[in-house]
Amino acid sequence: MARIKISKSAVDAVQPQEREEVYWDDRLAGFGLKVTPAGSKVYIYRYRLALAGQAAQTAPKKYTIGKHGELTPDQARKRAQELAALVTTGIDPREQEMETLTAKKTAVMRQEEARRLEQDLAFDCIAARWLEHYEHEKGRRPSSVAMAQLVVKRYLQPKFGSRPMPHIEHMDLQSVIDAIPLHKRAMRRNVFAYASVLFGWATRRQYVPANPLVSMEKPQTPIARDRVLDDAELVTVWRAVDAMPAPWAPFYRLLIMTGQRKSEVAGIAWSELDRSSAIWRIPAERAKNKSPHLVPLSAPVIAELDMLAEGHQWPKIGYVLTTPRRSPISGFSKAKRMLDEKITEVGEGGTLPHWRVHDLRRTAATGLQRLGVRFEVTEAVLNHVGASRSGVAGIYQRHDWKEEKREALRIWNDHIAKMLATELKSTLRLSAIPSKWPPDFLEAFGAPDV
Repeated sequence: MARIKISKSAVDAVQPQEREEVYWDDRLAGFGLKVTPAGSKVYIYRYRLALAGQAAQTAPKKYTIGKHGELTPDQARKRAQELAALVTTGIDPREQEMETLTAKKTAVMRQEEARRLEQDLAFDCIAARWLEHYEHEKGRRPSSVAMAQLVVKRYLQPKFGSRPMPHIEHMDLQSVIDAIPLHKRAMRRNVFAYASVLFGWATRRQYVPANPLVSMEKPQTPIARDRVLDDAELVTVWRAVDAMPAPWAPFYRLLIMTGQRKSEVAGIAWSELDRSSAIWRIPAERAKNKSPHLVPLSAPVIAELDMLAEGHQWPKIGYVLTTPRRSPISGFSKAKRMLDEKITEVGEGGTLPHWRVHDLRRTAATGLQRLGVRFEVTEAVLNHVGASRSGVAGIYQRHDWKEEKREALRIWNDHIAKMLATELKSTLRLSAIPSKWPPDFLEAFGAPDV
């Protein structure tokens, strides 16, 4: 076993042999220089560790300090002295190094997980990703997308913001639901439903371990509304609509005259309309029940569309009701507030009992029944999958009711015309008609006989 005074000159002078050689320092026990046949020179430290409470020692162990060149002999000796001090206190340098490396690796992993939680798994990031995915799913209705956006931006994002989504628990979501007033049952139900879809989507992508809404109690179902406008109220709404600017005035008139859903009328495209056959074809992806729907166009509806098209030649592309001509109308809440203001004006300070835009559809359905239209025809007009179109009847009944629907809508629009004529006679408001309704529209509705 060769011993040398490990110094720069001595280490530089050592030449590689045919086999690996170790040269031990003559001053510090256990400190040595390993030289390989290839010429590599490495500083090492060999030690024995005393077992606690025993005189015996463990088998000798070797600790690699580092390569000559990367370390000077003095630096290597200093490190060997530090290792010797550890051994004296009963600490195994190799085990300590492993623990240090493990601790560093754990710290790095924790930092990476924290970064992932703060960035990749932040609620606002995942919610934005989900909204984009939800919007572009095939067959997704614009109204459903709009509600999903509202739930996230008004109720969820203000509460959670950039909070890591895996840290959002059952009680956090329950507090969001509980903060919504009890009388807003529909909104409580919507927030629960869309939050559940969002967290279910995140669970399937392993962003969160589980959907916390699964174990939550669903909010109570909204009380079914039965508000139907009587004839006088419907005339008041019509007169108020006349005082509104485009595109809202034609929007509300089309709602009243066709009885179709708000989202379907708002998103109507010229490509869905055929003036020659007087048909509006609502595609399945825009219908609530995913069933394509034919809506016959009555003479007043055609006249309304002629006004929007500025002639009898209707465009082939674009939206019927739009401001920038690139997207359907939006801002329904603001428009409803404007309509209520106009109702107060035409009612000379009076207001209607609380009503919603969807009540116009219910009013049309009730009006058809009151006018003697068969129940199954009324359901066909509304594109309802109700009792007359469910079960075996729904499987085998393939009649499109086109002509029956056309007659039903004619009857309904004739009724509207008579109501308006009666109102105009009783209030002597004929002077207001020409500026608001062009001749074609008046003729379609039947000019009031006064």
